[in-house]
Amino acid sequence: MRKGNNYRGGRTNSDVQRVLSHIIMYDLKDPRIDPVRTTITKLEVTKDLKYCKVYISVLGDSDRKNDCIKGLESAKGFIRRELAAKLNLRNTPELTFTLDNSIEYGVEMAKKIDDILGSSEDSEEAEAESDVEDDEADDEKEEMSDSEEE
Repeated sequence: MRKGNNYRGGRTNSDVQRVLSHIIMYDLKDPRIDPVRTTITKLEVTKDLKYCKVYISVLGDSDRKNDCIKGLESAKGFIRRELAAKLNLRNTPELTFTLDNSIEYGVEMAKKIDDILGSSEDSEEAEAESDVEDDEADDEKEEMSDSEEE
């Protein structure tokens, strides 16, 4: 028997993710879940379609993240029923929501890289300016020494 993720499994993952995103965006009415700031970053459905692990990224502070996860946990039954109604699967997977901080981590790393590149560009500009000033000072010294020799 073949191991690994086959075409059907990948298609099932993408279908479940698409429908789940739609449910979170349009069907959930829980005030703890902000559909604009909530993103499904990854989703893993087991081969037997019994379990589904959903990685959720929420923009905001830690309180907002925890509230969103609690809201999704409390709406788990509704989400599963809607998923069953919209997808024709043999089994409707049991959902597990996990907080994913990869987007925030990526933004933080990008800022650090920009800071490092920005500071190195600033230091390169400062070095270039000091080189120009050194060259001008050398030119003035040469002119003074030339005038003294005459």
